[in-house]
Amino acid sequence: MKSSKIPFTLLPFILFTFFSCTKQPPKYIFYFIGDGFGIGALTYSEIVAKEKGDTLCFSQFPVTGLVTTHSANNLVTCSSAAVTALACGEKTNNNMLGVATDSIRVLTPVSAILHQKGFQVGIATSVSIDHATPAGFYAHATSRKGYYGIAQQLPVSGFEFFAGSGFLEPEPKDSLSIFALLAKNNYTLSTSLSQCSSSKSFKNILTQPEGKDVNQLPYSINKDKTDFTLAQITRLGIEKLGSQKKPFFFMIEGGLIDWASHDSLSYELYGEVKEFSDAIEVALQFYKQHPKETLIVVTADHETGGIFISQEGIRFTTDEHTGNIVPVFAIGASAERFSGLFDNTEFVGKFLWSVRESNP
Repeated sequence: MKSSKIPFTLLPFILFTFFSCTKQPPKYIFYFIGDGFGIGALTYSEIVAKEKGDTLCFSQFPVTGLVTTHSANNLVTCSSAAVTALACGEKTNNNMLGVATDSIRVLTPVSAILHQKGFQVGIATSVSIDHATPAGFYAHATSRKGYYGIAQQLPVSGFEFFAGSGFLEPEPKDSLSIFALLAKNNYTLSTSLSQCSSSKSFKNILTQPEGKDVNQLPYSINKDKTDFTLAQITRLGIEKLGSQKKPFFFMIEGGLIDWASHDSLSYELYGEVKEFSDAIEVALQFYKQHPKETLIVVTADHETGGIFISQEGIRFTTDEHTGNIVPVFAIGASAERFSGLFDNTEFVGKFLWSVRESNP
């Protein structure tokens, strides 16, 4: 009679197969991108948070890593080249969005891939919806500044939820209004949280009311009661995306971290990092309700400001981007894949590997 013992040399393979097949892939994916949020801004924000008795929830996540950010043609990336890497997994040249370096080949973002797999998709930001980072998840353009052409691609995506300050070029002369295109594609546009929450539409867009700045939400320290926060947007997005009882992918950008750093505004910078953290806290509470099904990843597209901490305090060494590495934090299903030092082009592969066995 032959022995039934498993050969020792096959044991690692069998154990790997067992655990990889039994581990549940994430059903709910949150991708938080702090625009311009580098190591210097993180260091400064941790110092201020401790002084104020605040907590930056993401800095306590069990998995941490570091990310390189250079573009295809420059050691210092711009936001559009960075988001192309973060969303599509391939480097491109500065100022290009969702297209390869040859300016011809269109790249497919992870949001579109997951949407085809049955995931609901949400895109939210504290700046305009047609700005580089949010646009990188639904559009492509040889120039990131072609705002009308970028916004035209939003309805085609079919994604279920968008939120931000507004659109930069919604009604150019002799062209169909973006708002008309949205309505034609069954999107419901709301200008308040309550209006969007009560909408029965399966496809929703939230912007600020008419008269507000379409470029950005107000800085956190300048908000009044009529202004919505990134945390409120995140909570609303979860509500809308979760209403269909399907898996979802939700990208949330803290866009004003970058803007405050460009202008060397230290108080505004901390306010935006804290607002970013508060939005992540909303996702974290969702994770605690669905710990085996939720993945939260927090990172940045690049560093802005070259923040340096000395005995004299915070100092912005530039008003531009730098080529420094940026942090990544993760918690939840498959979070361990985001540890260590890796390139920004690797996020897409890590997300897709994580959900490879899912069958929405």
